[in-house]
Amino acid sequence: MSKLWKVICKVTDIPVLGSRVVNRADQPNVAIFRNSEDKVFALLDRCPHKGGPLSQGIVFGERVACPLHNWSIGLDSGCAAAPDEGCTQKFSVKVEDGEVYLDVVELNATVSEAAAA
Repeated sequence: MSKLWKVICKVTDIPVLGSRVVNRADQPNVAIFRNSEDKVFALLDRCPHKGGPLSQGIVFGERVACPLHNWSIGLDSGCAAAPDEGCTQKFSVKVEDGEVYLDVVELNATVSEAAAA
């Protein structure tokens, strides 16, 4: 992880039990989630199953349910709960003084570069 961080939004800009989407040029979007305990997570906005938009899913605990087929994806790992299999890319998040930061290197990496890391 680099030490370069980019301010994305305030924690309060993310709905409780919801998400906010970070659009990236020529790359899949990133979804930033906030749970009921105000923990913040970031995942590629694509379910590992059929590519459903995780940002439109329901957040519960530290998981999100994919809106297409209800797969349960861990917000801390990006991985599906058994018996389902597969993971989506997770992003490093830092929250400081109520602001949400993402790692610049991870944010700018392509999906194939991230998979190779």
